[in-house]
Amino acid sequence: MRVVIAEDLALLREGLTRILTAFDIEVAEAVDNGPALLPALLRHRPDVAVVDVRLPPTFTDEGLQAAIAARAEVPGLPVLVLSQHVEPLYARELLTDRRGGVGYLLKDRVSDVAQFVDAVRRVAAGGTAMDPEVVSQLLARRGPLAALTPREREVLGQMAEGRSNAAIAAKLFVTEKAISKHINNIFTKLAMPPSDDDNRRVLAVLAYLNA
Repeated sequence: MRVVIAEDLALLREGLTRILTAFDIEVAEAVDNGPALLPALLRHRPDVAVVDVRLPPTFTDEGLQAAIAARAEVPGLPVLVLSQHVEPLYARELLTDRRGGVGYLLKDRVSDVAQFVDAVRRVAAGGTAMDPEVVSQLLARRGPLAALTPREREVLGQMAEGRSNAAIAAKLFVTEKAISKHINNIFTKLAMPPSDDDNRRVLAVLAYLNA
C-alpha cells in the first residue's frame, strides 16, 4: 500500500510517516503545503491520501480542495482527512462524492496507533472511517433524527464510523438480525432506500445528515 501525506507540522508529519512505515505501508511522499499536494497525488496516485484540511499558505481549506481536485482527476481516490476540529462543511464537501473510500479523523485520534492504521487501511479498501466526535456533531445538526429511537441513533453512529452489521451487533451485544431491523427502520424514518453496500449507505446517511 502506498500513501501520500499532507501535514504542515513537521513533528506530526514525521510521526505519521514513521507509524505507517512501521506497519509496512509505504509513504510515497509527504508534503507540508497545499500547492504541493495536488501534483504529489497526481504523480503517485496513492492507495490513500492522508490530508490535513488546513495547510499553508492560507491555512483555510487547501488540503481538502487539493484532495477534491485530485479525485476529479483520479476518480475514487481514497482520502482520509485529519483535522484539529470538527468542521461539518468540509465533511459534507468530501462526502458528496461517493466514489472511493473516505475518512475524517480528529488529530487527537492519531495517538491511538492501531485505530489510525486501521482507518488508513479501511479507507484504502474503499471503506469509511469517521471519528465518533465528527459523527456526533453531524447527527446533532439534523432535526429529522428526532424520529429515531436512542438505539437507532446508536446504530446510526456505528454505521457512520464504518462498521458492518456484524461488528455493530458484536459491539452492542445484540444479534445481526436485530441490527438489520434497526437499520431498515433508520432508512425508513429518514426516507432513504435501504442498501446492502456498507460504504454507500454510510456516505448517503452522512451526506443526508449534513445537507
